[in-house]
Amino acid sequence: MLNGNLVKLRAYDSTDNPQSIINISNNSDVLENLRGTIPYPFTYEDEVNFIKSNSSSKLTYNFAIEALDSKEYIGGCGINALDLLNSHCTVGIFIGAPYLNKGYGTDAMKVLVHFIFENISVNKIKLHVFSFNKRAIRSYEKCAFKTEAILRKEIFRHGEYHDDIIMSIFREDYYAQIL
Repeated sequence: MLNGNLVKLRAYDSTDNPQSIINISNNSDVLENLRGTIPYPFTYEDEVNFIKSNSSSKLTYNFAIEALDSKEYIGGCGINALDLLNSHCTVGIFIGAPYLNKGYGTDAMKVLVHFIFENISVNKIKLHVFSFNKRAIRSYEKCAFKTEAILRKEIFRHGEYHDDIIMSIFREDYYAQIL
């Protein structure tokens, strides 16, 4: 278990209820920010297959986010792509609507970043965030991520094009911040 101040990151397992995961991941706020494809809802079978196939053997590592106070599943995060040859990885996170703006996402990301730099030989952690997701951008900045690139007009949402912002944190910057 990886504990923060508000959350713990743990492996998904067979006791996780796919329906509660669907309820969180199919929230319109989560769907529009989760992926760059059409924000089409996940099915029950999608979630069952995700839980069954969740493993670290494919250079991806997925964690369930659990609130420490309520012991409830509130979202997920993980390493979506790990490039050991070039020493970087790409991460992602989603938090259920009732838990937004309460520090859970920032705490989870801090725990994930700490886990990565303490356990995996990478120099850089990066992520993608859509320009209209101001809440997430503020959260990532609190975790010391900096804007590295902007892919202009990369995503179509709400009838218009928006930027895809690539943010990153380097190992030396992380350790300089916590020392």
